[in-house]
Amino acid sequence: MTRKAVLICPGRGTYNAAELGYLGRHHGARSDLVARFDAIRAEAGRETVSALDGAERFSVSKYSRGDVASPLICACSLADAAALAEDIEVVAVTGNSMGWYLALAAGGALTPEDGFRVVDTMGSLMQEHLIGGQLVYPWMGDDWRADRTRKAELLELVADIDARDGQTLRLSIDLGGMLVLAGDEAGLNAFEAAVPPVGGRFPMRLANHAAFHTGLQAPVAEQGRTALPATLFHQPQKPLIDGRGSVWWPGATDTQALWRYTFDTQVCETYDFTAAIRTAAREFAPDLFIVTGPGATLGGAVAQSLVLAQWKGIADKAGFEAVQARDTLLVSMGREDQRAQVT
Repeated sequence: MTRKAVLICPGRGTYNAAELGYLGRHHGARSDLVARFDAIRAEAGRETVSALDGAERFSVSKYSRGDVASPLICACSLADAAALAEDIEVVAVTGNSMGWYLALAAGGALTPEDGFRVVDTMGSLMQEHLIGGQLVYPWMGDDWRADRTRKAELLELVADIDARDGQTLRLSIDLGGMLVLAGDEAGLNAFEAAVPPVGGRFPMRLANHAAFHTGLQAPVAEQGRTALPATLFHQPQKPLIDGRGSVWWPGATDTQALWRYTFDTQVCETYDFTAAIRTAAREFAPDLFIVTGPGATLGGAVAQSLVLAQWKGIADKAGFEAVQARDTLLVSMGREDQRAQVT
């Protein structure tokens, strides 16, 4: 019996110490796909993903860099996408932030090699410029009940800080029960000073992360358009759900517009992952949502987004856990206890 699935690709921050060796464990250090990615890195004079993945030790200073984390996550995610069980029919593909580039490749709008080149190029450009920074702050409580008043108050604070002279702060990613904010140092500092700490972790700065999905990235977007022409893009083979919750359909996609969205709108405007998951659920009604590796942190944002979409009548964390226990709604390939269900 065929299982219909929405495939979800992760973004930056998902390859951490626990993920060191992920490619070697799950795909073999010299799998054909990984070997092709290695060749692209070697040709550019960069350390291969196999070498990075096979290192003896992990350091945050190195592995959080855009020119290291991005290609590693890309290789892991696309290799996972290629390893799905034969009974799984992917009915749509989406991703979070950098995961949009991976979705383009997993959904056929880019070849795997060109998808890797896009990720490698944009990751390097982001690292080279490193304009601004990012932080994460929750607006949902531990029960995952939607406190929309609290969210509105936080976004009002963000707008107030951004309106002040010499400060920039924007909503970078609407990520389920989390707000990912981006701006300059003054804007980020102002927000950190204005909100109470939560759970001993938040507000949490993200190491080596630029002010993604804001107008501060316009120079990076422009260089990306110069380096990565529209001729790389094809009609997608699967419906692609972007960072606005809009769908790019096979056979009906303007590839020039898709290129422009990818290297302009998507880079410089808020990425609404919550809307992407809402569209995925309501438009495609899959049997399950599959998050490729590495890591499993995106699973929480997917689950929270399904709560916010009131999918299957789920209203909070307990409701999600009840449906998950009964129906296995969500599978994270980065979790050893779930991976075997879809490979």
